[in-house]
Amino acid sequence: MFYEFCKRAAAASDKQFVFIIDEINRGNLSRIFGDLLMLIESDKRGDEHAISLTYSSDGERFSVPENVYILGMMNTADRSLAMVDYALRRRFAFVTLQPAFGTQVFRDYLVKDGADDALVSLIDERLSALNRKITDDSKNLGPGFEIGHSYFVPSEDDESLDENWFRNVVHTQVEPLLREYWFDQPEVVDGLVSELLD
Repeated sequence: MFYEFCKRAAAASDKQFVFIIDEINRGNLSRIFGDLLMLIESDKRGDEHAISLTYSSDGERFSVPENVYILGMMNTADRSLAMVDYALRRRFAFVTLQPAFGTQVFRDYLVKDGADDALVSLIDERLSALNRKITDDSKNLGPGFEIGHSYFVPSEDDESLDENWFRNVVHTQVEPLLREYWFDQPEVVDGLVSELLD
């Protein structure tokens, strides 16, 4: 897939191509990328740095074009994941994405999809307050465990963005996550869910 992607990018050098790898830190990156770890470096792009392909019968050489950008997504809150490989860390710039609660972009998105201002304000206020509590629990959680706005991005199946929709998202998506966070303190979760819904 990446090979074909790079070939398409090389054939259209006047355009930019972005290759997105979701949950990039779930794999053994040194084994997945192999020699590509060198080729994805910004100063090792283009034909002059091409390498021979191991399984090519005609001696084909491969390089990553300069117009290819790799965007790796990762969730740092997943405790089961190993630290990101240092060889890969040196080759990427890291940007932390924050939940969009309280932003005009998020508000406009929900209103355009049919939510009224009062509901959007409720979501903004209550989820921002919840995230402050998660961040303040630096012993067990912290900023990497905040609830993201994607839980409240409606799907095509959501017919109306009303209080029932909000309550359903809380019960089916947010509450189970909170129960994982505070698995040994169910009373804390009960209180947080009440604060979200009451």
